[in-house]
Amino acid sequence: MGSVALEPAATLSTAQLADLFTAGYEGYYLPVSIDEAAFRFMAVTWDFDLGASRVAVGESVPVGICNLGVRGEEGWIGGVGVVASRRGEGIGEQLMRAVQSEARARGLKRIWLEVLVQNEPAIRLYEKLGYQHVRELEVWSLGELVLQEHKVRSVEVAAAQRRIRAARDEREPWQRADETVANLQDVEAIESDRAAALFRRTGERASLLQAVAEDETAARELLQALPSGVTSVQWLNGPAGNPFNAAIAALGGARAASQHELVLAL
Repeated sequence: MGSVALEPAATLSTAQLADLFTAGYEGYYLPVSIDEAAFRFMAVTWDFDLGASRVAVGESVPVGICNLGVRGEEGWIGGVGVVASRRGEGIGEQLMRAVQSEARARGLKRIWLEVLVQNEPAIRLYEKLGYQHVRELEVWSLGELVLQEHKVRSVEVAAAQRRIRAARDEREPWQRADETVANLQDVEAIESDRAAALFRRTGERASLLQAVAEDETAARELLQALPSGVTSVQWLNGPAGNPFNAAIAALGGARAASQHELVLAL
């Protein structure tokens, strides 16, 4: 094991945490680069507990980070990474064990996480720590959305969310859970007779937050009826087999990543 001190992430500034997070993901399977504002957004939106999260410090230099989101008795690993020069020393395992110990001390019952299917070293570590496989999640993106007229209407977010909750047949992943939606501003909602979705616009891109549809056709028609000006769509961690995964594929989109969702009972 590498010689490091493990400290609460709250001992560093938000700017330092953003730099450490970016350095910890250098050379990762998907590009990751965030600034202070982006880290703050993540921390607020996903309920990072910086007192329970941990950073690894070696020779007075931060070299690793593990973020823990906390909601009631549930926890979530919101990113764990070690700077390239210190990888292979077991620092990631030390961070994970420290965060798990803190979670137990705080009375959490479970910790969730997602890991890219190709990240075999991380998967081996999580299995060693006792995490169990739950399901497959997929990240989909559509770069050229062509809007069409369908019988879709804008509705109040609360009304759409009630409909989504009633139709939901499995838990939402952490980044799109009800608590996440409650932390966000500028959420919009649309529905048809056979589908409903919550989304958030950033420029010309619509990021789906929660969505239900009776089938792929209903999901596709809903996407095609997003507000004027939307030209691209992002769908983060749609469970495998979800109709919105198929709808985005049918519209010419691509699967950007596949992840295993894992959970540790504390």
